[in-house]
Amino acid sequence: MLAKPTPSIIHHFSNIKDPRVNRQKKHRLQDIFFISICATICGADNWVAIEQFGLAKEAWFTELLGLEHGIPSHDTFGEVYGAIDTEQFSVCFSRWVADLANITEGEVIAIDGKCLRRSVDKASKKAAIYMVSAWAQHNNLVLGQVKVDDKSNEITAIPKLLSRLDIAGAVITIDAMGSQKKIAEQIKQQGGDYVFSLKGNQGNLHDDVKTFFTSPLSPVVASVNYEGEHGRIESRSIRATADIAWLQERHDWKSLQSIIAVTAKRETDHNVMEETRYFISSLDANDPIRLERVVRAHWSIENNLHWVLDIAFDEDCNRTRKGHSAANLAVIRHIALNLIKTEKTSKVGIKIKRLKAGWDNDYLLRVIGII
Repeated sequence: MLAKPTPSIIHHFSNIKDPRVNRQKKHRLQDIFFISICATICGADNWVAIEQFGLAKEAWFTELLGLEHGIPSHDTFGEVYGAIDTEQFSVCFSRWVADLANITEGEVIAIDGKCLRRSVDKASKKAAIYMVSAWAQHNNLVLGQVKVDDKSNEITAIPKLLSRLDIAGAVITIDAMGSQKKIAEQIKQQGGDYVFSLKGNQGNLHDDVKTFFTSPLSPVVASVNYEGEHGRIESRSIRATADIAWLQERHDWKSLQSIIAVTAKRETDHNVMEETRYFISSLDANDPIRLERVVRAHWSIENNLHWVLDIAFDEDCNRTRKGHSAANLAVIRHIALNLIKTEKTSKVGIKIKRLKAGWDNDYLLRVIGII
């Protein structure tokens, strides 16, 4: 007899309110959840695939879970996840990750939004949804997510996401959309620091910082980092200063300690491209190498989360859209990704780990944390 699935993942999600009426509860909610997590880990990316995975391993799931009514249908999976409150689901997710991850002093947490492109439903006049996620660069894990209906609403979603996270001692990086005074104040109140990107949507703040770094008053380059591969050479130089009393007088960012300019130059045999980006931070300017690392770490959410979701989980092509199902399936993918990344015994990529978990039941149990 296999051991019962009693890891923390089941415990943390057991408080989710079952949206079904009692007469429709043919399958236990925790069984639906467990089967869908296992199936998603192993490569199932929609409700039909999850049902077929369950049917292929019905004897195994029955021995493990004690199923009385077999594997739920794909309609059952879709209806249940379409009705589950995404806010509650995401809160449970963040509590689970808080036990899973060890956020150490100086961890860089990148926050960014991603559109679920195929979640748009023209017939119902429903726009594609965005998921704003928090990504821990050192831990290589999703820490939490919030669903928004439009990218402009990231400004209201970010404070909600931050409130669910323990960010004490961490550095939060956010692109220009989230570079807001209230968000900066919330990060400091929760014990964190921040590095915010600046673009034209900040108006005078961006212009003032850019003018300073393009003037004779600009500090000299403090650090240059070089990388070379695939026939190109890339360099990143950083300038930073804490001498910003003049800026504070104009903009009154209470927690602002430094401004930063990072110039990236890419050289190939036929072309040279150069771009300078500007940042504000609550960190001091006395460690420019650290500042450059924090700036670079923000892109880990694109490379290690968003790109992986599209390539390994085919998220951009997923057409799930009924009710809350698109957002809840995105949370399921985040759970699966975290579990796969946490499993360290198999030194292969995400796609191969998913295949291996589908082939090997013992390895699947290892990934999900039962053995």
